[in-house]
Amino acid sequence: MVEVTVTPQSSLADRPVRVQVRGLSPSQLVTLRASLTDEHGECFQSRAFFHADGAGEVDPGRHPATGGSYAGVWPMGLFWFLQPDTLFRRLVKRDVAGSPFLVRLEVFDGLRLVTGPQDQPLASCEAQRWYVGPGVQRVPIREGRIRGALFLPPGPGPFPGVIDLFGGAGGLIEFRAGLLASRGFAVLALAFFAYDDLPRALTQLDLEYFEEAAELLLRHPKVRGPGLGVVGVSKGAEVALAMAAFLPQVVATVWINGTAFLHGNPLVYKDIRIPPIPYFTERAIFTEMGALDNSAIFADPRDPAYSASAIPTEKIRGKVLFVVGEADRSFNSKLFAELAMARMPPESGRLLSYPGAGHLIEPPGSPLCSVSSIRGTPRPVAWGGEAQAHAKAQEHSWQEIVRFLELHLGPAATMKL
Repeated sequence: MVEVTVTPQSSLADRPVRVQVRGLSPSQLVTLRASLTDEHGECFQSRAFFHADGAGEVDPGRHPATGGSYAGVWPMGLFWFLQPDTLFRRLVKRDVAGSPFLVRLEVFDGLRLVTGPQDQPLASCEAQRWYVGPGVQRVPIREGRIRGALFLPPGPGPFPGVIDLFGGAGGLIEFRAGLLASRGFAVLALAFFAYDDLPRALTQLDLEYFEEAAELLLRHPKVRGPGLGVVGVSKGAEVALAMAAFLPQVVATVWINGTAFLHGNPLVYKDIRIPPIPYFTERAIFTEMGALDNSAIFADPRDPAYSASAIPTEKIRGKVLFVVGEADRSFNSKLFAELAMARMPPESGRLLSYPGAGHLIEPPGSPLCSVSSIRGTPRPVAWGGEAQAHAKAQEHSWQEIVRFLELHLGPAATMKL
């Protein structure tokens, strides 16, 4: 009898699992398919074709896929190369604490380029992919001006504190915070516009808001001070770098595909105002898929006319980990990282630069999203990236990010699922 198993059946979304098929005929050609439905009802799926070995087994960690969503030996390929049935959809877990993604794994006889309801699998099983570990607590935050969600590991603590920021679409995205809390950090997923009663649009970066958030986190009895970490991607990385420059509480900053200058919105902090470099939206290019390639709307930051818009990274007293996708189609992240580091003490910054990786570098388990629709843009946006290079970058950078935060904030307790 044919069976397909996934071990462990329930796991954290950033952890590897093992998929195995047994009971096939030697050399039998089969199609392995993974599928899930997100909270919006969108279906994501991947498939790969294999020949069983002499024992009638298929193990994607040992046996090369001959084709499909990927080719070669990729132990997590069925998870990492999921693609949306509907173009321009991004896989993002919304209900982080309440439920896992349920990934259905099926094995079909022969080559199945497509599968329909009439196609019966030889065997199937289901994997649970969680974004919080057992005992992680999610606490909604609505204190003063601050809006977000605090994720606390189980136990009395105190735990190293981290603020987690996403980008220019606004709202509140929590999946990375849940995964970091599952590794022993107390993490505040922080919204800064387009959420709850916050402003619907971002008109300026009020750094005092982020200072209040840092103070709120450090006041929590389960958070270990005196310093904290900040993780930001895209616009969130711009904010994170500014926090590192101006707020002494910030001692460890993870900057993922951001800028080193203010763009579009000024920064205000007490009596300081940093003017922005304007966006040159008329330079946007439509891709062959009809998406917006925004890489040209950013002016050359090396132009002396824009020197006043630089984030003063020479003021940074903590450490910064710069994570760059060299195939980022949003902007030239590597140039911004190098310009930021040039103004910093040499020992303060470290650059991880990944050829072939796109803009949205996320924890492993998040499939490459090279184009997606986002709030506030009339067309989908091109993020860039090549699937296999991007997957490798996510796996490596996530390990480095966790190590970096532990090194500079103190050890965190990792839990198992």
